This record gives sequence, C-alpha cells and structure tokens, in this order.
Amino acid sequence: MPSVRLVRRYVFSSAHRLHSAELSPEENARLYGKCNNPQGHGHNYAIEVAVTGPVDARTGFCCDLTAVDSAVRRAVLDRFDHQDLNALPEFARLVPTGENIARVVWDKLIAEGLPLTSVRLQETRDNFFEYRGD
Repeated sequence: MPSVRLVRRYVFSSAHRLHSAELSPEENARLYGKCNNPQGHGHNYAIEVAVTGPVDARTGFCCDLTAVDSAVRRAVLDRFDHQDLNALPEFARLVPTGENIARVVWDKLIAEGLPLTSVRLQETRDNFFEYRGD
C-alpha cells in the first residue's frame, strides 16, 4: 500500500515570556529583547501536524482524521489555548521558545499514539519552527 502524509492545521493563542533563570537579567534582556518583557506577550500560534500512513483500500484514508483532531485538541489545544505558557508544568524547566513549544507539542502527540512525521509551529508571520523528532 502507498503511504501518504496528511498535514492538518490548528490555531491557539497563548502568552509567554522568554526568560532563562540561568542567565543574568542583563543577558536575558540582550538575548531576548522585547520578548523578555516581565509582563509577557502573546501570539496567535498555528501548528501543522503531519502524520503518515498507508492508504486504506476500503476508506481511501491514511489515518482517522477524527482521531487526529481529538488527540490534538486533548493534548495541545485544550492545554495551551489562552494560557500563560510559563505557568504550565511543561515549561517549568524550559524557556517557551518556538523551538521548545514545537518539541513539547511533538512529545504530547507522540504520547497520544499519532504516527507523526513533523510538527510545524508558526509563531509570527516570519517565524516558523519545525520538529521531526530526534
């Protein structure tokens, strides 16, 4: 059976502050600039979740889209939408950069059993982060 890659897009809004406890206040300000604002700032994120699988001869699908949507809603959207990412346990030891958010989303969706190919996070019009696992 041929394998097909399905990409599904989802959106959520979250706030964060880029700040590392391992850096001095001056280093944080220099490295993260306005993103180090103590009050934080927000983004309207978009994530593209790519899954791959063989095309089922009976259904013509490579995966159960309802199951993908349900897993993303449960593991990511319900957890991150309208939240301060810095306050979530997932980011207790991680700076919630786009790179780290993409990796955390990957880990959450792998734990849901999705046959992931990649997770792509759009943070701004110009910033995208793609993670394909280790």
